[in-house]
Amino acid sequence: MEMKEAMLYKKLKGNKVQCELCAHQCLISPGNKGICAVRENKGGVLYTKAYNKVIATNTDPIEKKPLFHFYPGTQAYSIATAGCNFRCKFCQNWRISQLSKHWEGEFPGKNLPPELIVENAKGSGAVSIAYTYTEPTIFFEYAYDTAKLAQKEGLKNVFVTNGYQSPETIEKMTGLIDAANIDLKSFRDSYYQEVCGARLQPVLDSIQLMHKKDIWIELTTLVVPGQNDSEKELTEIAEFISSIGENIPWHISRFHPAAKMGNSQPTPIETLERAAEIGKEAGLNFVYLGNIPNHNLENTYCPNCGKLVISRRGYSAQNYLKDNKCPNCTTKLPGIFM
Repeated sequence: MEMKEAMLYKKLKGNKVQCELCAHQCLISPGNKGICAVRENKGGVLYTKAYNKVIATNTDPIEKKPLFHFYPGTQAYSIATAGCNFRCKFCQNWRISQLSKHWEGEFPGKNLPPELIVENAKGSGAVSIAYTYTEPTIFFEYAYDTAKLAQKEGLKNVFVTNGYQSPETIEKMTGLIDAANIDLKSFRDSYYQEVCGARLQPVLDSIQLMHKKDIWIELTTLVVPGQNDSEKELTEIAEFISSIGENIPWHISRFHPAAKMGNSQPTPIETLERAAEIGKEAGLNFVYLGNIPNHNLENTYCPNCGKLVISRRGYSAQNYLKDNKCPNCTTKLPGIFM
């Protein structure tokens, strides 16, 4: 299939181009690709290789993203292409996220145009389309065209992302992407460089900008033993989130060994429970623990009176809100609900 010209890039002298999609801002010579290995310079024109090339599809509970304050209890039709602009050592989806960097020949994936994605999503009974599993920013043209069609058909659009977009990309997302779960992997730049192949500040900037643009955001931190689990760092993360908005949900996720960190140990539950306490101490109203089945901190409680308003077991949710308000004290719950 013929490749599609990329969005968000600048043509330079000598047929070089500068990709402006993410914070890497790759300078790409003719015949070369960016860090994501998805965008390629051909004769001074930047093309995306991922357009129409789905590597994974599934209908998931929205809680799996995880999004707990965005249409809880509904389904999201989820899609991904191969590729990522990070190289996280613990990546759970490394087989597809890193595939583009080693693939020779035609780009992997099955042909699925935006029209069919929207048709499939509607047929599945999903309320939203989630661009997920790998990094949706690297298949932005595909996600953008799909999201526009989805919006016309009454579907919502969700990014599950590492937050490494450029401000220009977030501007394009505004009004089209309804919600995002953003990974805040650490509060140390050295961690981002060594573990992810990226930098911290662009992620912090993206979080602030998406919130300012009224995209509903929830944040996830995967707590890795001996890496980003100190009380100091967890406090810095919690205080940063609280400084933007005390109602931003923070998902603290348990690490399980994967990829290049397969010999590590899972995160002690006590560490995660202490992280949740730190989040509350920082003023956050909604702190959740992930990858710990049936823990009470999967549930949502009214920040005013403490009543259980959304109960969760696994990825299923039971919503007790009345007109999006606590049935006990009528406090309105922050988020986007049916």
